[in-house]
Amino acid sequence: MMEKTSEIIFDKLVYSCSFETYQGHEEFIPEHFLGFQLSGETHAFHDQGKTVIRKNTVVLVRKNQLIRTVKHPSRDKKYQFISINLDEETLRQYAMENKITTEAVFPHTQKMFFEPDDFLVGYFASLMPYVDRTKEVTPKLADLKIREAIELILQSNPDFKNLLFDFSEPHKIDLKEFMGKNFRFNVSTETFARLTGRSLSGFKRDFNKIFKMPPKQWLRERRLDEAYYLIRQKNKKPSDIYLDLGFENLSHFYYAFRQKFGITTSEV
Repeated sequence: MMEKTSEIIFDKLVYSCSFETYQGHEEFIPEHFLGFQLSGETHAFHDQGKTVIRKNTVVLVRKNQLIRTVKHPSRDKKYQFISINLDEETLRQYAMENKITTEAVFPHTQKMFFEPDDFLVGYFASLMPYVDRTKEVTPKLADLKIREAIELILQSNPDFKNLLFDFSEPHKIDLKEFMGKNFRFNVSTETFARLTGRSLSGFKRDFNKIFKMPPKQWLRERRLDEAYYLIRQKNKKPSDIYLDLGFENLSHFYYAFRQKFGITTSEV
């Protein structure tokens, strides 16, 4: 049996630990977070491709995106990742108190992970007593730890203020390009709508105009077309790809594949 844990130590501090390779489900990231790879590796798949977060790497993950992770334990069979959420309420309060304004749009291609300096190493070391339950945290102390993280991020790169303190709503983006990059993610239509800067009704209306079919039907067709390509051209096994293509179980994938193409995967 796969042994894994992911627990919330206090409201914004999350500690993940596992002892076998574990493929996580799609995650919608609603808030920025700062994370540290204590042991093992995290392989993160997103619309820009793949990012490998190795041991002793700090990563700042931007909000409002989709990520799928595969967690790989180290040689001593342990995976550990710790993260702290930078919630919007605290960021707004911090920006107001320090009279911070953004000057430019933070680029989506900007590298978001970096080697930790002594300050960041010390910061994450200071969180471990809460993980080990040797120290209790008060709401005031939790707030201070989040603010400390903000200070250290800005110290490492002042331009990060244009990311952290951008409180604008996601703008309406190119739907065709976005869905082409994100169709593999098995998330709700509501999440797709939010990420493309649309209401649910606006998303469905624009989607039908572009793709000439409802979102759920298009996603099923697009995922199956990709599966056919991977099996036929790349010699991939269905068991290796069905989760990556947004199917929840293998039997449903086999059924949908045969229904669309009239043949089984082994006949491709």
